[in-house]
Amino acid sequence: MGQDGYLSGEYVILEPLSMDHLPALSLAVADGELWNLWYTSVPHPNEMKAYIKAALEAEKRGEALAFAVRCRDSGTIVGCTRLCHWDQPNRHIEIGYTWYCKSVQRTAVNTESKLLLLSYAFETLDVIAVEFRTHFHNEASRQAIARLGAKQDGILRNHRILKDGTVRDTVVYSIIDSEWPEIKQHLKIMLQHHNHSEV
Repeated sequence: MGQDGYLSGEYVILEPLSMDHLPALSLAVADGELWNLWYTSVPHPNEMKAYIKAALEAEKRGEALAFAVRCRDSGTIVGCTRLCHWDQPNRHIEIGYTWYCKSVQRTAVNTESKLLLLSYAFETLDVIAVEFRTHFHNEASRQAIARLGAKQDGILRNHRILKDGTVRDTVVYSIIDSEWPEIKQHLKIMLQHHNHSEV
């Protein structure tokens, strides 16, 4: 991470989230109307201000680091992601609150964002485990997490009551420190594949 708090890669720049990102994130979330996906908790543009405020409050409590995701080529803000639920005594953290506008899904954006966040978590924050959680019915998210090399730990049944009143089963995945060197190499190879595909 640079002195300015940015995490920079070949395809994306992860910028510390601020209220300055409000207009761009409201535009990004409208690409695909992501808030209509019942199995995700992506904010509606009208809720984006409160969403950013909650992320910044979690940062102040030392529980999270939130980022806006910018495409390096276009300069466009395309989504949001967060290191969250940081349990410092147990050296454990989660990567979550991740969403991308529809036009960049299944591109190098997610792969490199995860590489940057995982590198920072294991190599700078010195955690021993990084967790991922998603809705049981969010097949796209589950496949994306599995492609990273994370292992499924289990399913938390009737874990959350969502805004629409439905009950969510949460699937939990993790990567541990001993697995990180191999997974890091795997993610770099995935990015080379994206590069050759001109994605």
